[in-house]
Amino acid sequence: MSTSVTKLTIIGRTRIEGTDLNQLLQPLGGGGHSQAAAVTLRDCDAQTILEQLVNQLKDQIPQPLTARDLMSSPVRTIRPNTKIKEAQRILLRYGHSGLSVVDKLDQLVGIISRRDLDLALHHGFGHAPVKGYMTKDVKTITPETSMADIQSLMVTYDIGRLPVLEDGQLMGIVTRTDVLRQLFQEELKVKQLKVDGSNLKPANLKPANLKPLLASPLWELLTIAAEKAQERGWHLYLVGGAVRDLLLADGKKQLLLNDIDLVVDGFNRSADAIAGVTLAKELRKIYRKVRLEVHGSFQTAALLWHNDPTFGSLCVDIATARTEFYPYPAANPQVEASSIRQDLYRRDFTINAMAARLTKVNPQSQLPLLDFFGGMLDLRSQKIRVLHANSFIEDPTRIYRAVRFAVRLGFDIEPQTKEYIHYAIESGVYQRTLAENTKVPALQTRLKAELNYMLQAPYWQPALQLLSSLGALQCLHPTLTLDKPLWWRVRLVGRWLQRFDPKQTLRHWQMRLEVLIADLAPDERVKVAKNLQLPVDSVERLEKLEGWQADILESLTTCQLNSQIVHMLREYKLPTLVLIGVYSPRAIRRKIWQYLTTWRHVKPPLDGNDLRTLGYKPGAQYREILDALLDATLDRVIQDQAEAKAFLAIHYPPLEKE
Repeated sequence: MSTSVTKLTIIGRTRIEGTDLNQLLQPLGGGGHSQAAAVTLRDCDAQTILEQLVNQLKDQIPQPLTARDLMSSPVRTIRPNTKIKEAQRILLRYGHSGLSVVDKLDQLVGIISRRDLDLALHHGFGHAPVKGYMTKDVKTITPETSMADIQSLMVTYDIGRLPVLEDGQLMGIVTRTDVLRQLFQEELKVKQLKVDGSNLKPANLKPANLKPLLASPLWELLTIAAEKAQERGWHLYLVGGAVRDLLLADGKKQLLLNDIDLVVDGFNRSADAIAGVTLAKELRKIYRKVRLEVHGSFQTAALLWHNDPTFGSLCVDIATARTEFYPYPAANPQVEASSIRQDLYRRDFTINAMAARLTKVNPQSQLPLLDFFGGMLDLRSQKIRVLHANSFIEDPTRIYRAVRFAVRLGFDIEPQTKEYIHYAIESGVYQRTLAENTKVPALQTRLKAELNYMLQAPYWQPALQLLSSLGALQCLHPTLTLDKPLWWRVRLVGRWLQRFDPKQTLRHWQMRLEVLIADLAPDERVKVAKNLQLPVDSVERLEKLEGWQADILESLTTCQLNSQIVHMLREYKLPTLVLIGVYSPRAIRRKIWQYLTTWRHVKPPLDGNDLRTLGYKPGAQYREILDALLDATLDRVIQDQAEAKAFLAIHYPPLEKE
């Protein structure tokens, strides 16, 4: 039956979250906005058009969430004969509230909660196996169990966690926290968040909205990476700072990203520990010019482009989703494969703990952005918030990162986070850790790296002031404070470096750091410099600074001639003179300044070629003659070639000619 019409007008309205009528009708020549749109067609088959639109609208409607979308994987498991005390240690290490108990065939046989363990320990049964205290009648769900059914089970049976089984195998676990977070995110979707004056929704990180924010080659790289991950049964997430910066972007121009973090996670179970490395190697086959670096201990890989015509200088880090545990404060963490949720939890601040999923996402997906810790809200309120109370005790470099992000983004460190910082510093834990361990990376190489980032940034002055106000310079040494004289010296060295090293042949950030360390007692300077593993020449400057200062002070006080000053100061290299200058009295500092600005550049009126023309025989005497001419020039005894020749006639008479 024909349903052709000469004119067909379609008017659509919707309140269904995730649907977009404008996107639906635009290909037909219509338009409007996501919730209301219209189109007029002529000479068309009305029934066919309507059926197509209805089917397309149905495809837009998000599918209800299931356990597969909510669950965490892998599940931390123990055996029935695991001792209560050991189970408690595992809970402490991974921050879980309960553990699944499986037999030798990895079949689920029970669950034991933190409360169960606490009671057993309270009654002195730390040596007993968990099988005597675990819950054996376990409520379970399948990957397809709906979120509504999950809520019902949790409320009805007062259950905080539900294991997810498929064909008898433990695939994951859904916790009460997972459900609450999802409910919160759904509530958040209907609210407009304002960041830097722009309207922002979590849905803004759907692929359709991500693409225009990135340069085409970069988007293509992410698309290829997602396809390669999906082929192997993995999810791929864009995580960390890139997500934060994309959310803060005003959308008026493409964002220049030179550092991208990607995390690989499994669809239904955890990805292999080497998944990130495997994906990086796959991309290396496509991008032949990229350099690949693999860091085995952390199961990460980096793809590096340097001055590339397409990507410029770009670093793409790819890692398998992982969790971490610090064996002692300021140590390098021990890592192992885990889920994306655990991977985000190990990060420093809420604004850096969000992820955009690049695989298995259509424009209407309900999970385009993972935000388990309120990162979106902290972006709106411009707050730097730490994820957990022990974060700064475990890793003091996070204090420096908090300062760096706060100053760079114009955010505030929220009050509770400041309290955690003060507590960590005042507890003395950093000094104890240094005393008890030879290897403390977060107070050594990693702390130096953070100082590098901060002290070479354009905002280094306000960052250093904020660092001082938090008392965080004590991470370098318990007596180090940024008082007025030290603050003046740190700024002064910046002016000296700008004047005498405009091309930055020296490491300016390191010179600022040396000025800070030089404020310490002489016997403490070298300890700090070696602890930070500064270069040998830097350690030597700090070690010999006091002696050099004394020598220069004594010599310059007695020097009467400019040439005498030049002879003495030219024995020292520029960074040494700069450091001595900012720590010297004004009179000495002025002489060093004059040497650097004027006297070291003075040349005698005659050179070796002139001496040869005048008939002087080349040889060792040339150096003596030229030095004498230079001294006479510096002391203004001679000022031109005629006076220089007269000087030679007196002090190096013709008898010495060839």
